[in-house]
Amino acid sequence: MEYLTGVAKKETLEISELLAGDLAGQKVKVNGAVHTIRDMGTVAFVVLRKREGLLQGVYEEGTAGFDLKDLREADAVEIEGTLEKNEKAPNGIEIRMESLRILSEPEADMMPLAISKWKLNTSLDAKLNYRPIALRNVRERAKFKLQEGITRAFRDFLYEQGFTEIYTPKIGAKSAEGGANLFRLDYFHRPAVLQQSPQLYKQMMVGVFDRVFETAPVFRAEKHNTKRHLNEYTSLDFEMGYIDGFEDIMAMETGFLQYMMAMLAKDYAKELKILNITLPDVSKIPAVRFDEIKQKVSEKYGHKMRNPFDLEPEEEQLIGQYAQEEWGSDFVFVTHYPSKKRPFYAMDDPADTRYTLSFDLLYKGMEITTGGQRIHDYKALREKIAVRGMEEEGLEHYLDTFKHGMPPHGGLGIGLERLTMKLVGEDNVRETTLFPRDLSRLEP
Repeated sequence: MEYLTGVAKKETLEISELLAGDLAGQKVKVNGAVHTIRDMGTVAFVVLRKREGLLQGVYEEGTAGFDLKDLREADAVEIEGTLEKNEKAPNGIEIRMESLRILSEPEADMMPLAISKWKLNTSLDAKLNYRPIALRNVRERAKFKLQEGITRAFRDFLYEQGFTEIYTPKIGAKSAEGGANLFRLDYFHRPAVLQQSPQLYKQMMVGVFDRVFETAPVFRAEKHNTKRHLNEYTSLDFEMGYIDGFEDIMAMETGFLQYMMAMLAKDYAKELKILNITLPDVSKIPAVRFDEIKQKVSEKYGHKMRNPFDLEPEEEQLIGQYAQEEWGSDFVFVTHYPSKKRPFYAMDDPADTRYTLSFDLLYKGMEITTGGQRIHDYKALREKIAVRGMEEEGLEHYLDTFKHGMPPHGGLGIGLERLTMKLVGEDNVRETTLFPRDLSRLEP
């Protein structure tokens, strides 16, 4: 009988280990996938793709104990050789190859996309049709490393702020947002829906932990076919109790963005360089009322306001332009949205009940966050439901929570894919979604 005592120590080294140790001139062993082969005749450069980036191997006839013809792109291999420094090589190092072991070989003769190119010069449809292959491209992969950094920063920052991570169900009897844009399903002969938001559960859990957060998918059955909409996306949600006002929520998000930018600069500098990204300044973010900014944009840009209760995409873009020109900020909080366009749980402004104590955060002219203060009083919540002409059926457990007391609270939801999209400078949210789900796409 054998015992497992922990993570197994491997003979093969990663790029960071090659860089950290004083290993120049020594024999090393590494593994990876053949990213590209540049055959120069008697010398060839075999570039391996590893989780930390690219690593160059140098093949020389007579020195390497194998035939270059045995290698092809996408082979998974293990190589052994002498580590040398070379400023022109990726990460400034290369391996003079001496031996090779092929771990696996592709069945296809050719790759469907030229992933070794610096930039994939192909259509978005082609990228999505061959998504697992397209993401092997260095620049495509870098977008999702940054997305990892965003989520990691969200978690780490909120842990530091005393939040508890929760995991709420995505199948429910009733949606938090209401409306007709729901994916409906049969749940063991009972009607059910895929959740549009973890909102109701977040609020209930504030009564347990005071501060909670979740990173999880949400589902919207909206028949949009735009560059900014998905039918399944990842929402970064938090809810916090004992607030003095909805400004506390905006301040917490500002703190998260500051933490996130610092983490990306420190731990994801390689990806930022690959994508040529300059991180925005989030030392301070302007906040302006909904009705005021609509008026300012209308006057400055001659834009005719068509919808007094919401922001159209064109208006969001103009507000983003205004924020950059007037305040030098890529971000702007738009506050006090009309009650008519906010969910039943949104707290109305006591000074003017036509508006709510809520906000959106726009980043470079696109809404990436919706949040605000919630109604915490049981009677007020029931009255709002009645005024909206809604039924309490399906909300009994939610309402029962408030019947037994809840603190003043509020929260928000951030669209991860949209935030990533604006950060990396893409113009289509599908570019920053691993496997997009929209009107036409259910696979891969």
